[in-house]
Amino acid sequence: MINREWHLVSRPVGWPKTEDFALVEAEVPTPGEGQVLVRNKYLSVDPYMRGRMSAAKSYADPYELGKVMQGGAVGEVVESNAEGIAVGDHVLHFFGWREYAALDARHAVKVDADAAPLSTYLGVLGMAGLTAYAGLLRTAAFKEGDAVFVSGAAGAVGSQVGQIARLKGASRVIGSAGSDEKVKLLVEEYGFDAAFNYRNGPVAEQLKQAAPDGIDVYFDNVGGEHLEAAIGRLNRNGRIAVCGMISVYNDTEPAPGPRNLARLIQTRGRIEGFLVGDHYDLQPQFVQEVGPWVASGELKYRETVVEGIENNLEAFFGVLRGDNIGKMIVKL
Repeated sequence: MINREWHLVSRPVGWPKTEDFALVEAEVPTPGEGQVLVRNKYLSVDPYMRGRMSAAKSYADPYELGKVMQGGAVGEVVESNAEGIAVGDHVLHFFGWREYAALDARHAVKVDADAAPLSTYLGVLGMAGLTAYAGLLRTAAFKEGDAVFVSGAAGAVGSQVGQIARLKGASRVIGSAGSDEKVKLLVEEYGFDAAFNYRNGPVAEQLKQAAPDGIDVYFDNVGGEHLEAAIGRLNRNGRIAVCGMISVYNDTEPAPGPRNLARLIQTRGRIEGFLVGDHYDLQPQFVQEVGPWVASGELKYRETVVEGIENNLEAFFGVLRGDNIGKMIVKL
């Protein structure tokens, strides 16, 4: 059997290009002792992967040139040499960008295909959901009555940040997105109090209109102009949780910092970056609280699904362009 897998063949400069990658045919691996062979059914593509394509030192090791890349995936076990995981089980793991993966059983987490669609374990009930939960509630220390602003609000993380804030009693939830269609979704389906298309004018002006009384929490997925605008609207003792800065990921020169950082002195504001990997202790609490919201429909989610391993790269490019609504998923 043939296993198709994506390799990084050169490190992108600026925006990644098709020629930086190759779809390679390889033999399906044989699992060793304590390992399982998984036929992947859904693959995740995420903005953070752009950073791993660079050789620069970061919180995650760079992808190796000429070797298969990694990412979240969920699939079915087709061969098992490990106790506790049987053929036919479905597992979540981080050996995506390929059709078949052989991995140590300790790196596989069993998931219930009957409890929720498999794809949700990559999004609303997976890393994206936990990122939203931990960043809002722990890093940003959200409390009932806070006014919350989230950028990238129609994405997999941002859409959950806004809805969790609303369900937990935010006084006002504001989101920004990159199209009028997404803005309509935020207000009409996700229950945001206000939203705006950042392409329609300066973010600072649009945020001021949407949040006339300021904001207490900003959940940052974008950076750049959004971060500066949020600092400008921050109330006293406001908090900013920095999850990502997708607006600068493909820049070839360092992006200028916000010009109004001195305002943090006046507001006693706080900015803190975070990684979801530091908050896995919240996973049981997250599933216990958010799972019922998803099941009842109180917390809604969208997925943008691209079919076929051959389109995995284009799906990734789509995330960088902001084409997706909700979680971008590749279905194999």
